[in-house]
Amino acid sequence: MKKLVLMVAAIATMAITGCNEKAAATIDEANLTAAAERESVAGDFPVMTFEQVEYDFGTVDEGTVVEHEYKFKNTGSAPLIVVNAKGSCGCTVPTWSKEPIAPGEEGSMLVKFNTNGKPNNQTKTVTIKANTESGTESIRIKGFVTPKAKCRCS
Repeated sequence: MKKLVLMVAAIATMAITGCNEKAAATIDEANLTAAAERESVAGDFPVMTFEQVEYDFGTVDEGTVVEHEYKFKNTGSAPLIVVNAKGSCGCTVPTWSKEPIAPGEEGSMLVKFNTNGKPNNQTKTVTIKANTESGTESIRIKGFVTPKAKCRCS
């Protein structure tokens, strides 16, 4: 009885092993073909090329809202999608089009900076999440904010 059980187990093991080798060879070829196709498409990324990545608004009085429109072009080979953009603080607010930008097309991002409570030298960064190769791009706004005059009331 033991010999019979061992014999059945040995035959089952050989059958499973033999099928796995053939299946592995088929899967490897399929995976290899799929990987080659992915590799050929992997280099197709959008490229977000800005006319300028830093804007100097000069000197303004505290309480002024400064804004600048950053223009960019998709110089890559795939549609550009801006997923999110966020200022380095709540005083810097970007807005942008949610539509994909085709290769060769242009887009823009409007950045507003509220100087209220932000005296002296200021540099703010907007971090952009997009489907570019790096996944993250950034632009900056900077300048000097003249502090409000303090009341010298007696």
